[in-house]
Amino acid sequence: MDVVIAVIAVAGALFLFLAVVRLRKRRWAAATRNGFFGLLLLAFASLFLGVAANLYTYSRLTYEQEVADISFRQIAPMHYAATLDLLETERERNFEIRGSEWQVDARIIKWHGLANLLGLDTHFRLERLSGRYADVERETTQPRTVYALTDNPGLDMWHIASNLPDWLAVVDAQYGNAAYLPIAEGASYRISVSRSGLVARPLNEAARQAVESWK
Repeated sequence: MDVVIAVIAVAGALFLFLAVVRLRKRRWAAATRNGFFGLLLLAFASLFLGVAANLYTYSRLTYEQEVADISFRQIAPMHYAATLDLLETERERNFEIRGSEWQVDARIIKWHGLANLLGLDTHFRLERLSGRYADVERETTQPRTVYALTDNPGLDMWHIASNLPDWLAVVDAQYGNAAYLPIAEGASYRISVSRSGLVARPLNEAARQAVESWK
């Protein structure tokens, strides 16, 4: 996509250069025509650049991919310190989670047609990490914790695809997806994402026992 943006931008700059040349020769009609096409192409390049900036906050997905590990240390009842290790960037983040379960949310965008030819395979982005309570009454009365896992620079492709589906026929589907599992002292989980959504699996015995008790 970067190559496409560069080609459009260069073409736009070339048209503007021709417009200046013809303006100096007082060829008004040709200068106006070249200037219009140049500005139009630069506008398209700016639009695509905004789209690309937003897509860079997503990761490209061609198969099931391991994206993060999360582990827990208990601070108090229903209160845990969580460490999220983002595998792709080797970045570690720390949070305090309240509840008996943890949940991670993601956004997934699938493309088809010309978009696939431009290299736009399925993209995903982890959106947020939160705590939740298995008991509904606790869920409505106890403290909640939720954290954003990403910024959103550039044009927001998610909202564009949702609000203007007829304009973006290259978008095959866009949807939110979440995975949640129980929290336990010393439990560690691995988070993966596939074309069908998020998957979370126990990494150690503490997590396996928590899942068995939770079922």
